Amino acid sequence: MNIRIVPANEASADDLDAIFGLADYPGRCRCQRFKVTGWVWRDTTHEQRIAALQAQTRCGDERSPVTSGLVAYVDDEPAGWVAVEPRTAYPKLLHGSSPVPWRGRNEDKQDAGVWAVTCFAVRKGYRGRGLTYHLAEATVAYARERGARALEAYAMITEPGKEITWGELHVGARQVFEEAGFTEVAHPTKRRVVMRVEFGR
Repeated sequence: MNIRIVPANEASADDLDAIFGLADYPGRCRCQRFKVTGWVWRDTTHEQRIAALQAQTRCGDERSPVTSGLVAYVDDEPAGWVAVEPRTAYPKLLHGSSPVPWRGRNEDKQDAGVWAVTCFAVRKGYRGRGLTYHLAEATVAYARERGARALEAYAMITEPGKEITWGELHVGARQVFEEAGFTEVAHPTKRRVVMRVEFGR
């Protein structure tokens, strides 16, 4: 595959729509699970989630100094997405209702120097090609270049013969982050681990 990965503000709204689609989990959530402090399905409409993603990415604004993720193109077709930005941009990660428990970690949740990878979406027709591995690797260089002190992810543990739904696996599998150079720093639940890269200064 000829893969090109760019900051999401360099993509168009149509590119994002092509990646997320409309019918399945990515198309309905639009990467808002960790952005909405309440219950995403109750407290927002589909139209609001679409608009929120476009605003967060600044899609179509190539001069924007900030965005909320990266977009992968395969042979110049929009094919994949990964959310990556300062951890403080995800309100639901910072509260007690977070689906990512803080048990076993003693650190400042408001440390803007720690960035987070929270979501992958791969367009139908491009799944099963290992695109999430390329996207995870790209987050490391991207966060480092923008001054992050550390980058973390909240991966699911996959086991042979045990199915994990797409909705659960949107955070990425542990082996994806291991391949990208992340190491496990916490194991807060049976099926979830916190993976992290320390950049140092």
